[in-house]
Amino acid sequence: MARFHLGPPRTFRAPYQFIERPSPFNTSAGKTLPIFAVTPAHIETGTIDPIALDWARKAGFTADSGAVLLIPSADGHLGGALFGLGSNPSEAPFLAGKLARALPAGKWHIETAPLTANRLALGYGLGSYRFERYKASKGEPPTLLIPADADATDIKRQLAGVFLARDLINTPTNDMGPEALEAAFRALAAHYKADVSVISGEALLTQNFPLVHTVGRASAEAPRLLELRWGKKGHKKVTLVGKGVCFDTGGLDIKPASSMLLMKKDMGGAANVLGLALMIMDAKLKIDLRVIVPVVENSISANAFRPGDIYRSRKGLTVQIDNTDAEGRLILADALAYADEEKTDLLVDMATLTGAARVALGPDLPPFFTDDADLARDLSEASLEVDDPMWRMPLHNGYDKDVSARIADLTNAPAGGMAGSITAALFLRRFVTNTKSWVHFDIFGWAQSERPHSPVGGEAQAIRALYQHIQEMAK
Repeated sequence: MARFHLGPPRTFRAPYQFIERPSPFNTSAGKTLPIFAVTPAHIETGTIDPIALDWARKAGFTADSGAVLLIPSADGHLGGALFGLGSNPSEAPFLAGKLARALPAGKWHIETAPLTANRLALGYGLGSYRFERYKASKGEPPTLLIPADADATDIKRQLAGVFLARDLINTPTNDMGPEALEAAFRALAAHYKADVSVISGEALLTQNFPLVHTVGRASAEAPRLLELRWGKKGHKKVTLVGKGVCFDTGGLDIKPASSMLLMKKDMGGAANVLGLALMIMDAKLKIDLRVIVPVVENSISANAFRPGDIYRSRKGLTVQIDNTDAEGRLILADALAYADEEKTDLLVDMATLTGAARVALGPDLPPFFTDDADLARDLSEASLEVDDPMWRMPLHNGYDKDVSARIADLTNAPAGGMAGSITAALFLRRFVTNTKSWVHFDIFGWAQSERPHSPVGGEAQAIRALYQHIQEMAK
């Protein structure tokens, strides 16, 4: 059974947690141990604490990136730590996340560091993440004092959004099916006093969401469309749409077993927009926020949709099913058409949509697609400002013909297999005809290897950059 925390957490002063966890930070009360974050130049020139310097030289510590050396006190107890930043600290702005896993339990503070206080504290917090819902804790983690010149409130807010996304993705489908994802959606909305409406099961047909119903009808848990509204009319309107495929077997075009291993993360788009919504609502941004999440499980049953079927979408366009494993764009089509029916200043959709995006840019660099050049520039600048990578990919009109079908308006799976992430984005664009500022993110939602700021597992991608951009919109 999923656990939700709706009030102020006992140990982590984050606004909302899906899974409760202790805070990665401490307060100034009580003694804290020093961390000397240094570059090789500090060791060579001797510009650090003399005792730490002497120990470093005796131990052969050269301040390589991510290296940690514990320092004894004069009486033989633990006295502090040296942390290597390497020769170019700016290349790894969240390297401090390694400290959260390398330091022994205790209260720590940064004594010296050639990095901004916000980067240090946020990096440490991101690296502190543990998913321990199904496994006993590895013991008491270390905690860090947030530097006085850092924005502690916003750091904790961003961590709460990132951790929510990670928790939702990491939770397996037996505990994160459509019903559980709806419960998490409602819990987040309740915490911020947002309004929620849900259309479920056969009501999707009567209220004209046929593609959402089609994809999810074979599951034991009914498909549904979740909607959240928060904020005041008259403020800039932002609409977030997230793909919520709680598990993807591939349908009748079934995936091989190896390709199903990570399919619990196919609701990563939904998880990420919920993390972003948390940040927006908790910061009380002057934004009129709308969140739309179509939620399904792409299962196999006697009533599963079939290759060759043709269905009419909410927008009226007919779609030929040439591959039941290209289901995410189908549910997004109805959701985007619904979002586009209301005037909005920014429409964002996020989805774990194509393997082609991973082939093009790898797992850590999500592509985004938009026809709005000003929006693309602003997002790219926000990405660089907060070190949240993304890369613009083209909505190349020359490929638009590839999403057409012979006996229907569109195909959900163009033949040939080339430019798959672009043709998927072009398919979605057919359902956004009124909104100028629309952007589609094709995210992976997963860290394949451990990095300083994250362990292997579910990952938030692009939402810190989007939060930065939406803050500017709100001004």
